[in-house]
Order: sequence, then structure tokens, then C-alpha cells
Amino acid sequence: MARQPYTGGARHWLVSLAVAGLAAAVTSTVAQGSGHFHWWAGFVLIPGALIAASGGPMLARGGGLAFAGYVVVCAGALVFATGALLMFGVMGRGWPVMIIVPCLAVAGTYVWRPAHPLARGLHRAVALLALTGALLGATFQLIRAGVVDFGDTGWWGAFLMLAGVIVAGNAAELIRHRMPYRLQAITLLVGPSVVSFLLGLRFLRGW
Repeated sequence: MARQPYTGGARHWLVSLAVAGLAAAVTSTVAQGSGHFHWWAGFVLIPGALIAASGGPMLARGGGLAFAGYVVVCAGALVFATGALLMFGVMGRGWPVMIIVPCLAVAGTYVWRPAHPLARGLHRAVALLALTGALLGATFQLIRAGVVDFGDTGWWGAFLMLAGVIVAGNAAELIRHRMPYRLQAITLLVGPSVVSFLLGLRFLRGW
């Protein structure tokens, strides 16, 4: 069968560039209104927006190019976020964003789930751990903003415990699949999950 021509490229490029331009314009306008505008950060902000825009058409097209487009969009979003923090002059208070954005990018790869049960289980564990990292970054941001204050408690131990539960849960899920090296894979997952949970409990309880 003849390969169908791809006709939506121009439209996807226009939409991606329009979204990137709008994001850069809104960010610059808000920064100017805040009284903490650093114009030179535009040399970071605008390239980040363009990088993200260049991945949009590949992501919209789907197929084999979708994942590559997603990676490009995420890379551009990280550069854009860095430029936005610099433009507002809040890198000292907003550095947790540099944890949140990459973790959300990794968590988003769960859309492309492998077909093999073992690979799918490991990928799911990584994606959920990345989501946990994003929650950790969000907690850091709340602390930096003065919204919450955990004092000298080992609050981060709760995230270690959550990571242990996630890995152990994915190990348990592999039990129902009949495949080679199943027991070895489960053992490799259970070991670190127990260590992570116990370390988290130690920090949380202050032992």
C-alpha cells in the first residue's frame, strides 16, 4: 500500500509556535509587572520555548516520532522553566522546580508502556518513582515558600517509605506473570524496596 502523505505538519508547526510565543510573552509580561524583570533571561526563556515548539509537531504526528517529540518538548520545558526562574529572579526560592519538571517528564513516559511484562513492570516502577520525586520537589517548594514547616523532623523519610511501597507493589504485580527470570526480578525489586522502607522509617521516627 502506498504511504499516506502527512498533511498536518504546517498546522502543527503553527500551533506549536503560537503556544511557545504565547508562553514566552505571558511570562515576560508577568515578570515585568512583578517588578523583578531580568530581560537577559530571555536568552534562555525564548530558546527553551522554541525547543519545546520543535517537538510539538512530532508529538502530534504520533507513531514512532511521538516519543522523540515528547523528549524534545520536555527538554524545552526544562530550559523554559530555568529561563522563567531567572527572569523573575527567584532561582534561590524556586529551585525545587528543577526537581519537579524532570521528574514529571520521566513520569509522563508511562504512556509508552513496553509490551513485555517484566519491562512494563520495571518501567511502571520508574515512572511512579519519578512521580514521587515530583511530589518531593513540590514539598520542597512549599517549604521554600513558607506554606508548610516540618521543623527538624525527618519528613523526607515518608517519601523513602513511599518509594519502597511502590517498588514492592510492582514486584508483587509480577507474580501473576509466567515468564523466565520472574523470581530473580522479584527478588531484585523486593530487596531495595525493603531497604528504602526501613531507611525512610528510621528518618521519619528519628531513630
